[in-house]
Amino acid sequence: MTEEYDIDVAIIGAGTAGMAAYREARKTTDRVALIDGGPLGTTCARVGCMPSKLLIAAAEAAHRAENTGIFGVETGKVEIDGRAVMARVRSERDRFVGFVHDAVAGFDDEHIIRRYAKFVDDSTLELDNGERLTARSIVIATGSRPNIPPPFEAAGDRLITNDDVFDFEDLPGRVAVFGAGVIGLELGQALARLGTDVHLFGRQHRVGPLSDPKLVALGRELFAHEFPTHWHADAAISREGDEVVISWTNTDPDGKTSEPHEARFDYLLAATGRRANVDKLGLENTSVELDERGVPIYDPLSMRAGESDIFIAGDGTADLPLLHEAADEGRLAGENAARFPHSYRRARRTPLGIVFTDPQIGMAGTRHADLIAEGIEFETGEVSYADQGRARVMNVNKGALHVYGEVGTGRFLGAEMIGPNAEHIAHLLAWAIESRLTVSEILDRPFYHPVLEEGVRTALRNLNAALGFGANPPLRCIDCGPGG
Repeated sequence: MTEEYDIDVAIIGAGTAGMAAYREARKTTDRVALIDGGPLGTTCARVGCMPSKLLIAAAEAAHRAENTGIFGVETGKVEIDGRAVMARVRSERDRFVGFVHDAVAGFDDEHIIRRYAKFVDDSTLELDNGERLTARSIVIATGSRPNIPPPFEAAGDRLITNDDVFDFEDLPGRVAVFGAGVIGLELGQALARLGTDVHLFGRQHRVGPLSDPKLVALGRELFAHEFPTHWHADAAISREGDEVVISWTNTDPDGKTSEPHEARFDYLLAATGRRANVDKLGLENTSVELDERGVPIYDPLSMRAGESDIFIAGDGTADLPLLHEAADEGRLAGENAARFPHSYRRARRTPLGIVFTDPQIGMAGTRHADLIAEGIEFETGEVSYADQGRARVMNVNKGALHVYGEVGTGRFLGAEMIGPNAEHIAHLLAWAIESRLTVSEILDRPFYHPVLEEGVRTALRNLNAALGFGANPPLRCIDCGPGG
């Protein structure tokens, strides 16, 4: 123990990454400080994954009730009580936030500092009351906040973010959603299904995290069937009374520009990404090198910033704003900070991402665009869920799955999907990649009938054939099951 420092490890931020870092550091030392001057409760619990899924669950219930006729089941007109929807969202959200409060309350009181902090140098922090403390190592786990482009400010107090939506007492009437990433797609579709007049405005024809050109095109088609979508819009924003006025032109993938359009909305929802909360930490007083976003350049296998005694984890890295990644990074940063100067690199888990739209979007392993960027020679296997047996039975037969395998070795590399139960299928495929299985080895595993996973098998069989390790299955083969 180095007595010249007040403590061994200081952790700035008590969210998912900060709490994970604290728990890991405590395995090595009791000389720890967890510093946070803001509201407790993780981004996920307060304004992210949990309240958004509550809104999506209500939207899915309404959508199912409105679409039972195909089964010969008539439900009549569906009535949506916006106040009841939002009351449940807020109530359950507060319950999840309460779990986080309980977790922090379970930590040693002497370790918790309810103050904001900034760097004086690599080993010294100044609290917002003027006090200072020194630490042998410091972990930055300060999370993120919505990124709001300056032109959006023309909407004034009618500009909202996902942080604001979940405090609404009633569903809004008309919303312009800017951003076709995860947040924009999830909230845009959910609000539309709950009766809100939604227009989605995107850029560069992107659809969430999808990068496979065929799936991106399919995604645009599927979402455009539900509510107005503008995948590459040049928009002007103004304010008239209580209305936000959006004027725009669309450009299609072939470069053709539409005639100008205009519509009025109650709110502009900015879903244009998030930015790391590192701009008020005084990083200019440290030795760490910053990237163009002002975020410390760090080693993702150790979470260490350069050769300093500073580590960073969670949304503060501005790279992978996912709860499971934040927890993994927090544990790694906490372990290395506590053992510093003996910090070690650890292999990271297989990338896994899910978008809770309908159809869902799932990513496992290396994406199509990344395979190309890394110069990896690969083949693709495909399956459409339009005629897949189980999908047709459940009336969820929309979407497709693409799987990627390495030429020469037959190793399974990754997958992109927009389709039914992508949240479960993506997990299975991520586990297969984590186990370093070849495509042939995955196909040796059991597949039940009739299940959606039979579509996975079809895609993998097509991939195996493209790699030269097997033959394509015959169309609607008996052992695949009808539409397998």
